[in-house]
This record gives sequence, structure tokens and C-alpha cells, in this order.
Amino acid sequence: MTVDGSMSSGYCSLEEELEDCFFTAKTTFFKSVQSKHPSKNVCKLAEETRRPPTLQEIKQKIDSYNSREKNCLGMKLSEDGTYTGFIKVHLKLRRPVTVPAGIRPQSIYDAIKEVNLAATTDKRTSFYLPLDAIKQLHISSTTTVSEVIQGLLKKFMVVDNPQKFALFKRIHKDGQVLFQKLSIADCPLYLRLLAGPDTDVLSFVLKENETGEVEWDAFSIPELQNFLTILEKEEQDKIQQVQKKYDKFRQKLEEALRETQGKPG
Repeated sequence: MTVDGSMSSGYCSLEEELEDCFFTAKTTFFKSVQSKHPSKNVCKLAEETRRPPTLQEIKQKIDSYNSREKNCLGMKLSEDGTYTGFIKVHLKLRRPVTVPAGIRPQSIYDAIKEVNLAATTDKRTSFYLPLDAIKQLHISSTTTVSEVIQGLLKKFMVVDNPQKFALFKRIHKDGQVLFQKLSIADCPLYLRLLAGPDTDVLSFVLKENETGEVEWDAFSIPELQNFLTILEKEEQDKIQQVQKKYDKFRQKLEEALRETQGKPG
């Protein structure tokens, strides 16, 4: 897999994203209970993605895909039935990531030689990756979600445990934006092939992984301290929002009282 710069659990709507599905002040460590009865459409989609296509079906799909691809990013079929192509991943990480301190960004030479710059120092620091940054990946039909996540982390020299992250597919359905977490064994390029080249139909998003119980042992002391700092800041922001809300209510009530007192009778 090459990189350049250019939950499996049902769907959630865009409105639910900040409150129930992903990390915010309320859900940095905890997750609301999801429905135990996924819709029939979700089950049907899961069945379709598990059905192995024949070589002829793959060739037809690739030909159809390439005929619609307008950016010279088509897929190529090999004699053994595997194929290669491109996917784009949107980074939507709301927590800071841990990287080596004082290390320059990875160069093309480092990537080709597979130089692990993170291993050259034990010093660590944390920072926020740009929200909604996009990375384009050249991968194979056999490349798994797990390998995509590891490749992205290596590109940014992130030394956090890959299990802290998850890859989601984002689709548009009935006027809504829906997310579904992918299994680490899923193959994103196959999903891209099924959906076609239109990223409005299907796109991939990297987010924090919040399924199951939190494995606290996987976090370092600096990371835990960062979480506390973030929670304290978010708590203060929430307090200020509530205070402003009730200050406005108080102001309107006082204005209404003054107007009433000024009227005769």
C-alpha cells in the first residue's frame, strides 16, 4: 500500500454523530447503547458485501468503474484475479494523537526505504491532526481495513495503538449521511469497486474506535493526562454555554417585568 498527500454495527445518522456515535465531551470514553435490531437494509447490504464475486464479475465491475472514473485513478486487474486502485480517507479525529518529539516529517526516500523514524527517539508529544484532512491511498483488493489504518498511522508517524482507531464508510441514503464501522478484515477497495468512483455515494472516514470496553492499559500516562485536560476544557465550555443560556432567559424575564410594571393598572 502506498500513501500520498492529495458500528460491524449498523448505521448512525449525521445528527447522532456528535452525541452518540463518536467522541465528544459526553462520549470521549463512553458510548450510548445502540439498537440491537439493525434494519433490513443494513442486513441486506452486509450479505451483499460477503458474497464472493466471480472473476468475470470483477472484470465487468472494473470496466464499468473505469468508464466512470474521471481523474485517471482507475483500477487495474491482475491475472491472478486481484486488482489495485485508489481510495481516499477523511481524517476526523477529535482527540490528540501521540507522535515522536522533534522528528521531521517522513520524506519520499524514507517511505521507499521503509525507514521507521518513530523508532529513532523515545520522546513523545501529542497534537491534533487537521480535522477533515484527506489522504489518498493506493491499495490492493487484498488490503484490509487493519492495514489501511496502520498505513495511515505510519504516514503521520502516529505511535498510538492502531486498535484505538476505526475506519468507517460514509454513504448518502434518503437524504441522510450515514456511517458504518468496518471490520478490520474488510477490504476497502472491494467496497469502492461496488459503490463506483463517486465519493458522494461512498467515502471512507478514520475515527477513534469506541466499541466495547475501554482498554485503559493501552494508554500512556501523558495520553491520560491529555484526556483529563480535554475533559476539563469541554466541561468549562459546557458550563459557560449553560450560563449564557440562562443569562439570556433572565434578561428577557427582567425586560418583561419592567414592561409590566410600567403599564397602568
